[in-house]
Amino acid sequence: MLIAGNWKMNTDVSSAVELARNIVERLDEHEGVDVAVCPPAVNLADVARAIDGYIYLGAQNMHFEERGAFTGEVSAEMLTAVGCRYVILGHSERRQYFGETDESVNLKVRRALQNELIPIICVGEHLGERQSGTAHNVVARQLNRGLEDIDVSDGRQLVVAYEPVWAIGTGHTATPEQAQEMHADIRTILAEHFGADVAGAIHILYGGSMNPENADELVGQADVDGGLIGGASLKAASFISIIETATSVVG
Repeated sequence: MLIAGNWKMNTDVSSAVELARNIVERLDEHEGVDVAVCPPAVNLADVARAIDGYIYLGAQNMHFEERGAFTGEVSAEMLTAVGCRYVILGHSERRQYFGETDESVNLKVRRALQNELIPIICVGEHLGERQSGTAHNVVARQLNRGLEDIDVSDGRQLVVAYEPVWAIGTGHTATPEQAQEMHADIRTILAEHFGADVAGAIHILYGGSMNPENADELVGQADVDGGLIGGASLKAASFISIIETATSVVG
């Protein structure tokens, strides 16, 4: 199980450090559940010091080139240098607002793996696609193209996050049955790429507004291996509540 907090474009250095310290100080035993926080890039080094290896550090994005004249971008090597273990790639907001494509996500996944970063590959459909019955086709396309020519022999090398875009920040959430159905489809696609054993070890996270109220039903589904948490990760109490729920399910 993995619970990862995506802080998005929130927190300055002092509030990021305070949030990280509150999480670490208040988090009890979470055996069987990996925990990660993904602060804004400018706060990564300070948050790394605050969590001091107790939980994992992740980034929200990276460039697919190793280095070069890419003003404003961050490389995989830079992320590993400050202690990142995870990097979120292809988030719906990156696709919607910044023109991310399946092809650019694929390049980023390759670079992340080359640098021993674990990519959290985001896939998911918009409301119109859900209503038109094409949601599964959309997710399959994103995942297949994002994983093109990618080869992993250990499921712990990558993570997939399913984010129904219509459920992010809208107050809506996919039902546990909807989440399980899509997660099971994702697992099938992963098995086609890497084999059943590797696919079974890949964490598939739910990324559509998981919170303390709905976490129990969602992480209780057979193919839901945790959550990519947005707003609920910005308060230590709600984030820890979700982690505790996941821990109780694993236990």
